[in-house]
Parts: sequence; C-alpha cells; structure tokens
Amino acid sequence: MKNVFLGIGTNLGRRENNLDDAIKRVEENIGPILKNSSIYETEPWGFKAEDEFLNMVVMVKTDLIPSVLLEQILDIESSLGRVRSTEKYSSRLIDIDILLYEDIIVNDRNLKIPHPLLNKRRFVLVPLCEIAPGVVHPILKKTMAELLQICEDRSEVRKFL
Repeated sequence: MKNVFLGIGTNLGRRENNLDDAIKRVEENIGPILKNSSIYETEPWGFKAEDEFLNMVVMVKTDLIPSVLLEQILDIESSLGRVRSTEKYSSRLIDIDILLYEDIIVNDRNLKIPHPLLNKRRFVLVPLCEIAPGVVHPILKKTMAELLQICEDRSEVRKFL
C-alpha cells in the first residue's frame, strides 16, 4: 500500500457537494483517506472565471499502480459530470490531480508524478502543507513547507471551512 496525495478542486455547481462526492468516490475506488486538509477558496489559476474554486488535498492509501490510479481518477471525474475541455485551463465541476505518489517519479506522456506544477501553485501547497509539511518533493528535494515559502504565486488562498 502506498501513500498518495491528491488535489481536488471545483468551481461550478454545488461546490461543497462536488468535493464530498469526489471524496466518497475516491474512498470507494482508490482507497481509504488517511488525512484531508481544510477546504480553501481560491481564485482561478491560469485563466479568468467568474466563479472561485474550492480546493483541498487528501492523503490516500492505495494499492493501485500510478497508471491504474489515473484511470480511476478519470472515471471518477467523468462519473461526477466532468467534460474535458480542449482549453488548457477552464472552469470545471471536479478536478482530481495526482500530486505525489510516495517518492515515485513518473514521466510518461499522459502522466507526470509529482505533478509538474505542484511547486508553482499556492492553492495546492497551502492545503498540502496543512497535512504534510515535511513531505519531500522527490525531484526538487525540498519539503512542502519549504516550497510554499519560496513559491512565487501570490494568489489568495482562504480557508473556506
């Protein structure tokens, strides 16, 4: 069993319910959630939108290998109504990203672990630091707390709940 950190976000529909539904599906299809961060409200990152995001991070124990984990995540997103856009960044009902998978590094065409933008996004680092500040990024060799300190992203990340 491996410890995996997932980022979950939503800015459309009933945002809190979207997060709750995603968490339930993660537990049903991926494994037990060992820790979850608070929910944070954040402005969209990389694009403009009227609706702000709710974001959180969960730590999951799973026996799924990374490629199967990605398949499960895509199935969960689809079952919750996500339609993938051709745009790189857009509003969405649900978004689940693999942030870290133990200290494993994956660099495939369709899957990159750790998430390549993890260290550039406060909306990921703040909740990640809440539950795992001492976890070390396997490529950058810095803790999540250190990455948050040096993160150049200055967008506001406010506790929602």
